[in-house]
Amino acid sequence: MAITEPAPTYHSDAKNIDLEKDAAIGEVHSPTLGSDDIADDRAKNPLKRNLHGRHMQMIAIGGAIGAGLFVGSGGALRSGGPASLVICFMIIGVSILMMMQALGELAIMYPVNGAFFQYICRFIDPSWGFAMGWDYAIQWLTILPFEITAAGLTIDYWHHYNIGIWIAVFLTVLTAIQFFGVRGYGEVEFLLSTIKVVACAGFIIFGIIVNCGGVPTDNRGYIGARYWHSPEQAFRNGFHGFCTVFVTASFAFGGTELTGLAAAESADPVRDLPKATKQVFWRITFFYVVNLFILGLIVPSSSQVLLGSSGANTKASPFVLAITLAGVKGLPSVFNAVITISVISVANSATYASTRTIQALAQKGMAPKFLAYVDKKGRPIPTIVLQLVLALLAFCNEQTNSQVFTWLLALSGVANFFVYGSICVAHIRFRSAWKLHGHTVEELPFRAQFGIWGSYLGVLLNFLCLAAQFYTALYPIGGTPNAEAFFEAYLAAPLIIALYLGWKIWSMFMIPENRPMWVAIKDIDLYTGMREDQFTFSAEGVPEAIRRQSIASLPINKPKKWYDYPKNFLTGLF
Repeated sequence: MAITEPAPTYHSDAKNIDLEKDAAIGEVHSPTLGSDDIADDRAKNPLKRNLHGRHMQMIAIGGAIGAGLFVGSGGALRSGGPASLVICFMIIGVSILMMMQALGELAIMYPVNGAFFQYICRFIDPSWGFAMGWDYAIQWLTILPFEITAAGLTIDYWHHYNIGIWIAVFLTVLTAIQFFGVRGYGEVEFLLSTIKVVACAGFIIFGIIVNCGGVPTDNRGYIGARYWHSPEQAFRNGFHGFCTVFVTASFAFGGTELTGLAAAESADPVRDLPKATKQVFWRITFFYVVNLFILGLIVPSSSQVLLGSSGANTKASPFVLAITLAGVKGLPSVFNAVITISVISVANSATYASTRTIQALAQKGMAPKFLAYVDKKGRPIPTIVLQLVLALLAFCNEQTNSQVFTWLLALSGVANFFVYGSICVAHIRFRSAWKLHGHTVEELPFRAQFGIWGSYLGVLLNFLCLAAQFYTALYPIGGTPNAEAFFEAYLAAPLIIALYLGWKIWSMFMIPENRPMWVAIKDIDLYTGMREDQFTFSAEGVPEAIRRQSIASLPINKPKKWYDYPKNFLTGLF
């Protein structure tokens, strides 16, 4: 919402402002509210700051490494070949880097509840923020029952049971985790993500040994780049196949943004978020790109097994296939267990993402008010109940050929592309407003490494993702244009437009200040939600001497030694 009141002036006793430094949503300043209003607002939203740096880093990794890597990459390998697989994941890795840098800068400056949905409302338009927030929430609401079902299906690798049994078991486990609040979620995610990271590192070592002919049970001997040359193909199905892999890669990275969403519950966002923002990119890119490059060296893209690589069909997982082709006994079962853990981890992340987003929407008046309630232990109980009730839809999968999830998942098919692009646009407009109000980049406690040009690149790459998804949805490989297949892939786009127009029309009559198509740069509110220590020298009217002294004390502005760069890379990776 645009704030038109004049910005507050600085007083020498600003540090004595009583902001009730409890464990609510972070130490933030709200110049448009009185101290009583701030206390009342925090009483309604006592989210606990119980997440530490290790949790923040693993949350982003846990939300991204799942069935998309371990299973879906097989279908991408079959459609586009090993070269397309590596190149597309590298391009999307760049897109994720740009988005994460923009989100990191905003989240560290404003560690508010709801994160990027709030930034979109503030720096772009409240109606567009409403559409992004609700579509993002719907995405995770529908992913949870899907992932619970997928976890149950992985058990079929060993023995077939009624899927309803495992749905009940996994749903019970996820419900139990919610009783421990955000700290319970963070600890579980840390454990599960650690297992996944170890498995990815182990596969890299295993793949190198297989490729070099070091496995006695593998009669292929030295493989090298055999599967990149005739009779195999490095690029399968030409440009069409490349676009198909592009779409798969885009979806596989989904969940990385959870670091920004968790900013409001971070114990020390200024210290933890910069590390998470920088390190998560390197870790995910390393584990994705290197794993997939080695995968393309030791698994032929023409394998018929890969035709079934989708969802949670672990019997068609390219990673399990790679181990099977090498003739190693027992290890396929171990990796299938890792896939099961990965799917449960994503389900755990889905619960966190949906509940926090809906709670933030309700707090802002964009959802029913009762959903804004948070208990004394920092648990948004109404949204947790809503999420778990909708998770019961997983039992629909007991019915053969159920189409319920096909259309539910279609509601969020391209949501991430809109969200990621909007985060980059919000960052560009924040920088414009920051400059217009006389502030400098040096004041920022964390700066996006590529500035606004990185955000422009992020917008472009997300637009290309939408275009590639449109192309492959309209013209699938080996098929003809089909309306049902198209809307299964692209139904989220009209949903987002409907959400946007619906709230914009509502605002025309009920919220006059939201009537403009977008928030003017001059009206952007830079101060509400800003961290207290940042506000003491970034507020308008601060004496230049105090501002310069504070800027010089920021860690980001201190000179670095030559050995800091390799040190940061190694600590970021390991």
